[in-house]
Amino acid sequence: MKLIQFFTGLLFSTLSFLSQAQPVEKLDPQSFDKKFKDVKDPILIDVRTPEEYAQGHLANAGMIDVTSSDFEARVSKLDKSKPVFVYGKAGIRSNKAANILSRLGFKEIYDLSGGITAWREEKKPLIK
Repeated sequence: MKLIQFFTGLLFSTLSFLSQAQPVEKLDPQSFDKKFKDVKDPILIDVRTPEEYAQGHLANAGMIDVTSSDFEARVSKLDKSKPVFVYGKAGIRSNKAANILSRLGFKEIYDLSGGITAWREEKKPLIK
């Protein structure tokens, strides 16, 4: 009986945790650009390395390397009520970053599908 109660409690804890995570919306470059321009006071994060960021990034993007040991601490300081837009090189690191942001309680998260590679393919502007 105690084993059943333990697993029931574990199940409810897990479901409660999962229900707190916010959905991440993956957007193609055109939709990402439009959505970014349409929302009020967005946060734009390039999650690549400093070297990659220096090679070209989106205008107004801050850089917080998702592979750095202090990524969670740095993004935790951001306003969770603001829309957050993330991108990486091809979408793998931004997906990881978006999931972390979701787990931390950010309410509105947008991930650039295909990353900056897709952005470049669409001939969208970059800052160096």
